[in-house]
Amino acid sequence: MNHLSRHYLFGLLLLLTTFVFSQEKYTLSGIITEETSNETLLGVTLAVPSLKTGVTTNVYGFYSLTLPEGEYQIQISYLGYQNIVQTISLTENLRLDFKMFEMAEQLDEVIVTEDVEKISIRNPQMSVNSFSVQTIKKIPVVLGEADIIKSLLLLPGVTSAGEASSGFNVRGGAADQNLILLDEAIIFNSSHLFGFFSVFNPDAVKDVKLFKGAIPARYGGRVSSVLDIYQKEGNSKEFKFTGGIGAVASRLLAEGPIVKDKSSFLIGGRASYAHLFLRLTDIDNQAYFYDLNAKLNYRFNDKNNIYLSGYFGRDVFSIADSFENTYGNAVGNLRWNHLFSEKVFSNLSAIYSDYYYGLELDFVGFKWNSGIKNFNLKYDLKQYANDKLQINYGLNNIYYEFNPGKIVPNRVDSGILEEQLIKKYANEFAAYVDVEQKITEAFSLQYGLRFSYFMRLGQEELNVYENDNPVIFNPFLLVYEEADPIGTINPSRGDVLASFANLEPRLSASYTFDPDNSVKASYIRMAQYLHLLSNTNSPTPLDVWTPSGPFVKPQLLDQYALGYFRNINDDEYSLEVEGFYKDIQNRIDYIDGANLIANNSIEQVILNGQARAYGFELLFRKNLGKFQGWLAYTWAVSEQRTPGRDPVEDNGRTNKETGINLGEWYSTPYDKRHDISLFGSFDLNKKWNFNANFVYQTGQPTNYPIGQFQFQGVTVPYYGLRNAQRLPDYNRLDIAATLTPKKNAGRKWQSEWVFSIYNVYNRMNAASITFRQNEDTGANEAIQTSIFGIVPSVTYNFKF
Repeated sequence: MNHLSRHYLFGLLLLLTTFVFSQEKYTLSGIITEETSNETLLGVTLAVPSLKTGVTTNVYGFYSLTLPEGEYQIQISYLGYQNIVQTISLTENLRLDFKMFEMAEQLDEVIVTEDVEKISIRNPQMSVNSFSVQTIKKIPVVLGEADIIKSLLLLPGVTSAGEASSGFNVRGGAADQNLILLDEAIIFNSSHLFGFFSVFNPDAVKDVKLFKGAIPARYGGRVSSVLDIYQKEGNSKEFKFTGGIGAVASRLLAEGPIVKDKSSFLIGGRASYAHLFLRLTDIDNQAYFYDLNAKLNYRFNDKNNIYLSGYFGRDVFSIADSFENTYGNAVGNLRWNHLFSEKVFSNLSAIYSDYYYGLELDFVGFKWNSGIKNFNLKYDLKQYANDKLQINYGLNNIYYEFNPGKIVPNRVDSGILEEQLIKKYANEFAAYVDVEQKITEAFSLQYGLRFSYFMRLGQEELNVYENDNPVIFNPFLLVYEEADPIGTINPSRGDVLASFANLEPRLSASYTFDPDNSVKASYIRMAQYLHLLSNTNSPTPLDVWTPSGPFVKPQLLDQYALGYFRNINDDEYSLEVEGFYKDIQNRIDYIDGANLIANNSIEQVILNGQARAYGFELLFRKNLGKFQGWLAYTWAVSEQRTPGRDPVEDNGRTNKETGINLGEWYSTPYDKRHDISLFGSFDLNKKWNFNANFVYQTGQPTNYPIGQFQFQGVTVPYYGLRNAQRLPDYNRLDIAATLTPKKNAGRKWQSEWVFSIYNVYNRMNAASITFRQNEDTGANEAIQTSIFGIVPSVTYNFKF
């Protein structure tokens, strides 16, 4: 190569380098909405196949993608909607809003011939499941009412304590370790009628997402899972009504424009009425619920939106005129969305949440009420730096007020004195940063850090104990006992009784072998500062929340997960396989004989232990075609232990504590070794759709007597180690058929009939087993209690 050629080559390389690094980049951004209602769509994929890059819309339908200057074909896809393919010329920052049509709304479907980047495979986010409302409404449930919580139980890693039990358990965690959010507001009790229904009206719900692991840094405060639910915003184009009439409950939802294409409202209500039929009998009992969902929004311009949303629900259960139980949630959220630029989206929220529990006992002569309130101010921002880097950051502050209980006489002659259990107060602050970064074509990361700081604030009165030990060990009886206070202090509200600071790192990674196969791994640390005081298998309205403080440490979680993910046959099928291991420090345990109700000194009956859970999950889905469904299988172990504390010297003698359950690991009440769920949905034609699900679970741990002794002529059973036995295995089959009558041309009224049978083969699954002595024979016998046998139901749904 001669001297001139070398100079020419060098000049060419310099020119190319200058072009590459000086090439202008511009931002494509906008909002993606549903055509007929202007409802924003979250999780929509906007892909640029030529660059093998893309982005998904956030919870408010906003997207932002920065690309080099040029001409591109973009492809937009969302489950249940027509794909959009459009060519754009990017020579400056461009705002493009898109409207998507449902499959049934447009005859000419746009066919995407190129392979669209599979962002879900490449995305490092793992251990998360999403449900569409359409799927939720297909799943057969007891009494025919579509239910979000019951639908979650068909996912791998999610179980419940049994039929008619409130709450749910995720990857061997307790029900109080789940963070449940409705439009960002915390829901402390997610059940109606003690677990028969959930508080979420499916007609009002827009999106359901359950994080079981790899939880982003923007979430905190719980150590098991996050259930994030958003309500619909309301139709800003025209008035719409949706409802249903069922065997035990009915619902109606209305939505429409306040200012067309600019502002809308949504209001929906549900109520049960089965108790009305009891009045036709001699039964003087009743149990019913009602709730209300509401939302307003106003779009000032392309950069500013305001939302006001709320939920109010109540349950009432009474026995004649002697007993009445009322409980429920009330939440509200005022939000301001602001777009600082094409790359920076922000959301400011002011949130109020109140969980109330009330009890009235006429035969005793008093009323009881308790609850928990919190006020939350949070500010979240998302910066779309470029097509390979997105940054989420923000902060929030929650102030808590805990009311353990107040007793008030309800009649003059009751003899009951008014008493307020000591209220507790706390403040939880958090700041976070979360980064999503595409390192190479095959390797992506999501990493972040959350800083949380919790303060237990002053209260009216606080016990003081010798050696700061509210629980003492009796070495002669080998039992734990309540310590007697040696005094009390009276701190002011502004005093800090205890404070805890934690750094909570999060890391997820994805490596993609090809567009259809990837492996993912994650690690998270989370802190939980609130504890549910309950010694039942599932939460009840009477359970009381208590904050961490001088004698109760926060729970700390370390979770590791590894998974393999595959799309099969052009997304017709998908496979997800994950293994996980969880270690939890400072999990509350109770001394034998602990009394949790109306206890002003709860620290005297609890100890800090530890918990662990590990397992394997498989989810195989069929996503396309007339027949769709999934198979979910979980093998998991969930255990807990509280070993004896450090030996203590007492008058020169060392007392060695036995711990709870002799310090050995024992199965938690939600330890289900095998869990199989099978769901299928078949569209026979435009009129008929058939659905079925089958569930099998290992029986939940329990305690049976292992012997008995006689005391003053009375037979007294005694028990062995905790949760050493199990109830019989649980299984059932549910089926449903949906009939959609042919729609007349020009008629807006649409309807469907849903016929369902819960527990088709009438299996009497054991909710509990108790033991007693037969009065006639004197022999011991076991008595099984079951909640449901076969339950047929019919529901009529409509919209217009």
